[in-house]
Amino acid sequence: MIPFNYILMCLIFGTTFLVIKVGIDAGASPFFSAGIRFFLAGAILFIAMILQKKARISLLLRKEMVLTGLALTFGVFASLYWAEQYVSSGIAAVLSATAPLMIMLLQTVMTRQNMSASSWTGCLVGLAGVIILLLPGMTVAFSTVWAAGCIAVLTGQIFYSAGTVYSRRVIRRFSDTSPIALNAAQMLHGGVMLLVLSLFTEQIHPEAMLVPEAAFSLLYLVVFGSMMGHTIFYWLVAKTNPVFPSTWLYVSPLIALSLGVYLYGEPLSFLSLLGGVTIIAGILLINLKSLRQLAGSRTNLAERS
Repeated sequence: MIPFNYILMCLIFGTTFLVIKVGIDAGASPFFSAGIRFFLAGAILFIAMILQKKARISLLLRKEMVLTGLALTFGVFASLYWAEQYVSSGIAAVLSATAPLMIMLLQTVMTRQNMSASSWTGCLVGLAGVIILLLPGMTVAFSTVWAAGCIAVLTGQIFYSAGTVYSRRVIRRFSDTSPIALNAAQMLHGGVMLLVLSLFTEQIHPEAMLVPEAAFSLLYLVVFGSMMGHTIFYWLVAKTNPVFPSTWLYVSPLIALSLGVYLYGEPLSFLSLLGGVTIIAGILLINLKSLRQLAGSRTNLAERS
């Protein structure tokens, strides 16, 4: 059951980048569609948690939920949805894979611990991968909006890394509350923030969400991307450990790149592919110690059984 759910989670997270692109290209307003997605997903999950007596309304009033929603939902997806107007879904997915690198750097600064040689090598390799990935947009004719889109995705990952580090403290502080309820609460807050941003920055056309492609995008992202994908993630954390489920970040970008090229006709240059592989190699080097520990623990578990 664990391998099946892991593969399913990777496929879901790997497809969300393309599905976001489909909705935006169909005319959906980026901030509005993102806000509706997370508000609906958060509301449905939170109501389910209340009915199961695993959450209380008072949880929504805690500042921790507001701050987590600001970082993990608003900051990440406001940047991502805006950026996918100008960059391909595959490039967005690969740039999003820099999050583990940023998390590691942030934790190192906060804890003042020295990084291992493999971690430093991974940082340099990952940075080289980002530079290689950005080269196709700068070699022939520099595109300002394309570069801005790439920078926006990277900015979103800064929010994600800060939110991830902070959310670990929140989970410990609310140890008696279901992680799914915590995730639902932060999605609700983040969704409201995105809708407020949309109100002040976009010309909202709700009828655009009725276009078949936009409606499909919203439905898929609410049900599969936000509800099912994250629920599987937390289930895997409970059944294994926090490291193993997070390895989706190494698999999903390649899925997103492939889907974008074969299903949506997105361009893929040799430098883009090389940059993507280089970024993932850097992330693997950064997490080499954790991955070795994970492999060892799984081997011991198999021997015992």
